[in-house]
Amino acid sequence: MQKYKKFNFDGFANEVSDAGLENIINKTDLSHADFLALISPKALNRVESMAKKANEIAVKNFGKNILLYAPLYVSNFCVNNCLYCGFSTNNNIQREALTFEEIEANCKIIFGYGIRHILLVCGESRIKASVEYLKKSVEILKKYFDAIDLEVYPLKEDEYKELFEIGVDGLTIYQETYDDELYRVLHTKEAKADYKYRLETCERAGRANYRNLNVGALLGLGNFTKDVFFAGLHAQYLRKTFPQSEIGMSFPRLRPAEGGFQPKVTISDKQLVQAMCAVRLFINRINITVSTRENSMLRNNLIPLGITKMSAGSSTEVGGYVKRLKHNEALAKGQFTINDITSVKSVKNMIYKAGYQPVMKDMF
Repeated sequence: MQKYKKFNFDGFANEVSDAGLENIINKTDLSHADFLALISPKALNRVESMAKKANEIAVKNFGKNILLYAPLYVSNFCVNNCLYCGFSTNNNIQREALTFEEIEANCKIIFGYGIRHILLVCGESRIKASVEYLKKSVEILKKYFDAIDLEVYPLKEDEYKELFEIGVDGLTIYQETYDDELYRVLHTKEAKADYKYRLETCERAGRANYRNLNVGALLGLGNFTKDVFFAGLHAQYLRKTFPQSEIGMSFPRLRPAEGGFQPKVTISDKQLVQAMCAVRLFINRINITVSTRENSMLRNNLIPLGITKMSAGSSTEVGGYVKRLKHNEALAKGQFTINDITSVKSVKNMIYKAGYQPVMKDMF
């Protein structure tokens, strides 16, 4: 990725021709330049062709299956000052970390939804959510779920191995933006300010034999083309380096959160589709995830475009499943505002109607 650091992305985009784009879409193996062309502004006019090809590739590699999962937030304590995040240490929010009894209570509710793939999420604080705390949490989750992924602060390789040995399957970690200069502006303190250490996190988990490695950029922070391009190169590198692992990409767009951060870039629905389809054409065998950051209508329309994983019935609040049930609240405050509050049952029906099979147990 280093050789593209000084690359003129805008200049390249102007050189892309319509005929060249159609040729790229019909190719079997795409170069870095081909991938970049597909996420250029001119390629927005070829999204329909890209979507058709993305569907063919996804069905060939994964069948008509959509894996459903849910996130469980166990702590929102955080030492980082990420300007866009609701958990930022500078935000005046109620901080809490679940007890192990509370974790189990939330697990029972999610299990009752039929979900068997869980994403364990916490704020970045080694004091309030230590590795020992995470290990004990995983031991509880194992009683209810067939697959456990982490979305926690970057760990050391030996720590990833410890968690792998007690049942963790995968890791999700976002670089947020691949523009290292912008990254330093947005992350001003503590461990997350170290761009390189975060970038190498998936490699440490890969060497610890994690089965799933999922990366992505938070769309809206920086230049759309640049962030999607580097995220795609990152995913391709991981796929080549760790062939034993399933590599995935997520395409989260910024959502309203505590602190009132206003993105400089607005990512349209069409650009989101463009990014997902381009990545599918560039890396055929890759899991593509869409979360409840997106509304139900858009999520429904994304199903035939190469999606393989969706969250359902989600809460981004610490212990939100118990709170939602107890207070009969459809939506509560969390790390960010959810855009789809559809029940797991309704999401499954939506997937069936699209001609696909909702998968509750990880099969990839």
